[in-house]
Amino acid sequence: MADPMISTDDLAARLGRTGLTIIDATWRLDASDAYLPFESVRIPGATFFDIDEIADQTSPLPHMLPSPDAFAEAVGKLGISSNDEVVVYDQAGVFSAPRVWWTFRVMGHDQVRVLDGGLPKWIAEGHPVESGPLLSVQPADFVAGFRPDIVRALGQILPDLAAGGRLIDARPAARFRGEAPEPRPGLRSGHVPGSLNLPFQQVLNPDGTLKSRIELQTVFAAIGADLSGQITTTCGSGLTAAILALAAARAGKTDVAVYDGSWAEWGALDDVPVVTGPA
Repeated sequence: MADPMISTDDLAARLGRTGLTIIDATWRLDASDAYLPFESVRIPGATFFDIDEIADQTSPLPHMLPSPDAFAEAVGKLGISSNDEVVVYDQAGVFSAPRVWWTFRVMGHDQVRVLDGGLPKWIAEGHPVESGPLLSVQPADFVAGFRPDIVRALGQILPDLAAGGRLIDARPAARFRGEAPEPRPGLRSGHVPGSLNLPFQQVLNPDGTLKSRIELQTVFAAIGADLSGQITTTCGSGLTAAILALAAARAGKTDVAVYDGSWAEWGALDDVPVVTGPA
């Protein structure tokens, strides 16, 4: 797998090319509307991917993966075909875009990259933007092929750990240790026994770009995560866990799985183990 990131300069040079689809995948924890800022300023030609809408609407958990058929129908309506090169960005930098990058990969589409630094870097460098409501798009044919190897469900977590796999938690250290409450009500505090903590900010540079391949290899090694073994990432709701999966891909580990339910699922249950304190 090639570098999962694309630079702002490289994307600027490719604007307008046939077969290139650009997606704004902004999502906010405070549930504020990300579409209105999208209408105010976006990369030319971009479409909007609603993480909470293109999701399993039957699940009580936040933005769980949709079925392959539902995903194919939704992205097809956005004008995205199976042959398209997809570039995903968000309005924060590198925050929610990796979740959509991972989702496309789960659905069998590997021609997808994340814009390094996102919209803030794009604007700061003076690249072109547009505004206004989206025009109607021509629907496209997208064929999804589900990849179970890079997604994990509740019942797989403890068996994976027992078999020597690693579970890496992207939440802040205080939440991982159980010293700070969860932002979602009704969840226990702490972490899955045997999991490691790597707050997602540690894989990012101060300017919001992703660290280099060598730097990321060092970051994973520092927490005891062997990139040659089986790795799953987790977080509060399966969103920032994808940042760690993206970082691992840049570091050379392309088959990292994401625990889709993450702490929104695990922390709500009374029959699964939870521990507090450091890893």
